[in-house]
Amino acid sequence: MLSIIIVNWNVRDLLRECLRSIEAGRGDLALEVIVVDSASADDSAAMVTAEFPWVTLLPQTENVGFPRGNNIGLREAKGEYLLLLNPDTVVVDNALAKMAAFLQANPDVGAVGPQLLNSDGSVQSSRRRFPTAATGFFESTGLEGLAPGLLRRYYALDLPDEATADVDWLTGACIMVPRVVYEAVGGLDEGYYMYSEELDWCRRIKESGRRVVYYPAAQVIHHVGKSSEQAVTARHINFQRAKLRYFRKYHGRPLATLLRVFLLASYAWQLVLEGLKGALGSQPALRRQRVRAYADVLRSGLRPAGY
Repeated sequence: MLSIIIVNWNVRDLLRECLRSIEAGRGDLALEVIVVDSASADDSAAMVTAEFPWVTLLPQTENVGFPRGNNIGLREAKGEYLLLLNPDTVVVDNALAKMAAFLQANPDVGAVGPQLLNSDGSVQSSRRRFPTAATGFFESTGLEGLAPGLLRRYYALDLPDEATADVDWLTGACIMVPRVVYEAVGGLDEGYYMYSEELDWCRRIKESGRRVVYYPAAQVIHHVGKSSEQAVTARHINFQRAKLRYFRKYHGRPLATLLRVFLLASYAWQLVLEGLKGALGSQPALRRQRVRAYADVLRSGLRPAGY
């Protein structure tokens, strides 16, 4: 049996589409679906109860975040295979059965992910190599445009989209693992709130001696970031805190401290630039919004959990 865990926050209509795609593509596959709803304010929980009575709903009283939400679902799951699936996804045809069959045929594989597609059908970058120390300073910062080769390797853009490949980690929109792997390495690290938790999980899976595989024969549409875009400032803070937690955990506190200082300086510089542009009359409303966001990031201190 396959257990599918979906952590939902305020994307009711996309969740409905996701559940319908699971129902349509399940075929003869035995499965259970667990929706962990993080106190959504858009009647997501009521929709699941009314329209999908075959789904196990675990409503929460607060937004528990992605790692904790998945761990809540994983503890309830009974399947031989476990799938973490974002609510803003649509399963294409029999992708779930293909992934489960791939794991069954390859017992040395600890995690498999499909080819993710954008809403327009184009291929979405979904597999990665582990970040180096340099990656931390260039990825999603003002220096990004200065290191295209470094980031091309990190995003594994040298790998053909249509070829099955061993990779270091998979983005978390859709990852399937055997239960024995979950029991061996544990669930997601709840020190992350959102972002980098799947990187951490895949690293632990690989360190256990198992493979992580990108499997494009299975396809899933992913409407990117529909939950996180509801809170843009929080997205900045959560992304950078997660990055810092990962680097502290796997590269040491000195590097993480240096990276934190660099990130805070980068946001301070962006705040100054946006303020100057606004003062010169360039899209003042947008500039004010960005200045407030960057100020909030600076006030947060970007300290990861347990720092």
